[in-house]
Amino acid sequence: EQFLTDENMVEAREASEEDLLVVHTKRYLNKLKWSMVVANITEIPPLIFLPNFLVQRRVLRPLRTQTGGTIMAGKLAIDRGWAVNVGGGFHHCSSDRGGGFCAYADITLAIKFLFERVEGISRATIIDLDAHQGNGHERDFLDDKRVFIMDVYNRYIYPEDNAAKKAIKRKVELDWGTEDSEYLQKVELHTEGSLNEVRPDIIVYNAGTDVLDGDPLGGLSISPQGIVKRDEIVFRAARRRGIPILMVTSGGYQKRTARIIADSILNLHREALIGPEALEGEGSSSMVTSMMSSSGSTGSTSTAV
Repeated sequence: EQFLTDENMVEAREASEEDLLVVHTKRYLNKLKWSMVVANITEIPPLIFLPNFLVQRRVLRPLRTQTGGTIMAGKLAIDRGWAVNVGGGFHHCSSDRGGGFCAYADITLAIKFLFERVEGISRATIIDLDAHQGNGHERDFLDDKRVFIMDVYNRYIYPEDNAAKKAIKRKVELDWGTEDSEYLQKVELHTEGSLNEVRPDIIVYNAGTDVLDGDPLGGLSISPQGIVKRDEIVFRAARRRGIPILMVTSGGYQKRTARIIADSILNLHREALIGPEALEGEGSSSMVTSMMSSSGSTGSTSTAV
């Protein structure tokens, strides 16, 4: 529908080992040099039989590129008020442990990069609306008062990480088959409550589509229209307060989720919550381009808008 242009789509650059070490331990990154470890993390058993150079090239490099995309999208969000990485959202990975398809802690990395390298960014709110508990970033920020975490998830599914739940400031546990009406009411209530309780300098929105009705792993019953409305609620709450927002797309295990993500992005554009209409003098595409050219080894993803 001609929303994506060279001006608002930025190509990813793979996160380097130096970038990853901002959060990950050297020991953990060395573990990823074993195909069996990657097979367990990604839950793809045949990887055990592949030489690790192929696993690095075909599995981990794309994940590192999505991770680089999330890091850069954080910078872009600060610059222009919003950014979307159509990828990333590896919320089950922490600094020293992967799992649930997640090998790199891109959410933690994006926030740590902003805290350490962008002046004036000292508080972040994570709004995690994937169907699963975001135990990776929760473990990473367990004792960090700078990060406020709101997590809405199916209480009966993976990972059921009770230790990580201690990091959640607003915990919303859903039952099997939760539908649009109840879901959207809770999302709006707790999004508004979270942003009223603590005003962050950046919102990281983990927008998993595994809440969709029929998803084999999510166990919820949200309609495509419900997901589009959910994303609008979060972006509108951020926009009303003038808080930059970074969206990552996280889990979603049906082919039709790609179309739903596209519909949601187009709806955000129509509602002037993203795109040039949302800038209002907060930056320009030329500023984004110049920032990209000097950003070093990491960058936004080719599907970041």
